[in-house]
Amino acid sequence: MRGCERRARRGDQGFVTAEAAVVLPVLVMFAMGLVWGLLVVAAQIQCVDAARTGARAAARQDPHDAVVEVAREAAPPGAKVTLSREGDQVRVVVVAEAPALGGLSYEVREEAVAAAEETVEAGG
Repeated sequence: MRGCERRARRGDQGFVTAEAAVVLPVLVMFAMGLVWGLLVVAAQIQCVDAARTGARAAARQDPHDAVVEVAREAAPPGAKVTLSREGDQVRVVVVAEAPALGGLSYEVREEAVAAAEETVEAGG
């Protein structure tokens, strides 16, 4: 009986190494995919914040350059900020490339709309 057990154990040698050689690259790729997904979500959240910040500034009738600068500060690096006015509403659009991981690039886009506040002149 002991001879059979020893032969079975000797035949199993190397299986753990072979399984690890197959599983480890899959786990690494899965982890990289998760990290890339988190980077995309973080860039999307930054775009949301930047668009809302820009829309608030534009609604207060801040100058165009100041609105764009405030939105760019909150946006991911290299983001494009577009400001437009349609009637009594202002629209701020922020478009950015999410950080690429292994050649995977993804564009995130967010827009915010706010009602423009009309300045009330002090008078009698």
